[in-house]
Amino acid sequence: MATTPTRTSNSHPAPGAPETGAGRAEAVPIALWPVAQATAATQRARRYLPASTAHPGKMLPALAARIVAEYSRPGDLVVDPMCGTGTTLVEAAGLARRAVGLELEPKWAALARANLAHALDPAARRLAQVRVGDATALPGRLANLAGTVDLVCTSPPYGCEAGIIDKPGWLAGGRLCPPDSRDYSDDPANLGHARGDDYAVAMAAVYSGCWALLRPGGILVAVTKNTRRGGRLLDLAALTVTLARQAGFAYLQHVVALHAAVRDSALVGRPSYWQLTAVRAARAKGLPVHLVAHEDVIVMVKPGPSTRKGAAGGR
Repeated sequence: MATTPTRTSNSHPAPGAPETGAGRAEAVPIALWPVAQATAATQRARRYLPASTAHPGKMLPALAARIVAEYSRPGDLVVDPMCGTGTTLVEAAGLARRAVGLELEPKWAALARANLAHALDPAARRLAQVRVGDATALPGRLANLAGTVDLVCTSPPYGCEAGIIDKPGWLAGGRLCPPDSRDYSDDPANLGHARGDDYAVAMAAVYSGCWALLRPGGILVAVTKNTRRGGRLLDLAALTVTLARQAGFAYLQHVVALHAAVRDSALVGRPSYWQLTAVRAARAKGLPVHLVAHEDVIVMVKPGPSTRKGAAGGR
């Protein structure tokens, strides 16, 4: 399998596709990206500061770079309204895009700035900046960018518990997931703590704000992952499409981002201890659960005539 497959059409509906005609779902182009040929640790080694491992929801650098390269051009303005440790910003500025990140937690914003300084040469570093603010109140601290952004690329919380697994600490008698690493922050107002309807309401506000930031023809890319709570599936991909459509976006493409390596004709998974434990526990209860080896990348477009000469969309 090639490491950079091209975009392909698919007759099957992607998650959240609308019903058309006699109950037939609209086809959405689907792509498969093998972005984990190298492990996450290898991708981050020496390029990102070791302190970045403390964040529970980091995007794969190869995935962020592929999104930026696929849906923007050099010189474009890329925004991540939940930028965490700054992966999107580092990869965007490294590809000659202007980049602005928004992050609610000052400690992660400070780490994002440190990663930018660490990973980029001075010229590229000048292309990126980080601001502290709330993604549910966009444009907010990004109001001066309203209507000018070419690409919004972000990986929101997944509406479930997130944390850093500390297996050595657990084996020594501590907790498997230290409390200070749970859900991005100790602040219950942080979106990482939102569940169920509260999560949907908060994310609806985020996507409405992204609409205000983007120019006509601009692209919204949200990296999502379906999860389970109490054995029940949380179809985050479909929810993301629904909420983005309600904000005014059109569904452009669905990308399956492999988190398993492709080796000849086989997929080589790299599950964490927690993933293995959760799957084994579910199977012991009779649930037909498998290890998840991908993320769903939802690509939406803000309809309207493009404000960029010679462009009708992201590329």
